[in-house]
Amino acid sequence: MKHLEFYEIVKEQMERQFQEEKENINKAAEYCANSIQNERLVHVFGCGHSQMFAMEVFYRAGGLLPVNALLIPHLSLFPKAKLSTYGERIEGFSDKYLQQVNTSPLDTMIIVSISGRNAGVVDMALEAKRIGMKVIALTSKEFTSHVSSRHSSGKKLCDVADLVIDIKCVLGDACLEMPEIQGKFTGTSTILGMLVMDCITSRTVEICVENGYKPPLYVSSNLDDGDEANQKQIKKYQSLIDCL
Repeated sequence: MKHLEFYEIVKEQMERQFQEEKENINKAAEYCANSIQNERLVHVFGCGHSQMFAMEVFYRAGGLLPVNALLIPHLSLFPKAKLSTYGERIEGFSDKYLQQVNTSPLDTMIIVSISGRNAGVVDMALEAKRIGMKVIALTSKEFTSHVSSRHSSGKKLCDVADLVIDIKCVLGDACLEMPEIQGKFTGTSTILGMLVMDCITSRTVEICVENGYKPPLYVSSNLDDGDEANQKQIKKYQSLIDCL
């Protein structure tokens, strides 16, 4: 039963994720808390499917308000999925995009790329570092160690980031096999990465509170008083966060 096998594989990978990466997750939260306590932002960037990680922690019930999702349309699966693949390999684009965003050396940048090899994520990391941000990478060491860089510097995301959180998927991400078909199927990186993102958020809130700072949070807009509560918070950050 492949669904049960998948569940067991994910459980094992999640256990490794938190046994081996819990200190890095805590450090990432410290970076994020420092930015938020200074009334600055946490930027989150990914290409293609990795845009989901930015969406997960942006503009949602229970989420931190000072999060800026860098959802670059050219790197989205919509309207043409193949264009996101071409786009993430173009050098000299994502860094120029970041230059159009309200940034500060007090900000934190989270970049998600399981392979970590494409020019788009390397450019974004390099530009964030140039600005003075702390850069956190969510990437798979197993995957990235088996591929070459597609950036002219020869660097991969893990080579630029201040902090690397290893996503414990296997090379190629897909983990299931059947003798009747060629190749593997069903990836685990999204489940692992989303869990890491929400754990970073959870610990970030806790650190802020421990330091005597109450971080601004979204409430559900489907609660009776949700719109009013959110609008008060959004008004403060509207000029900082592009997507708002």
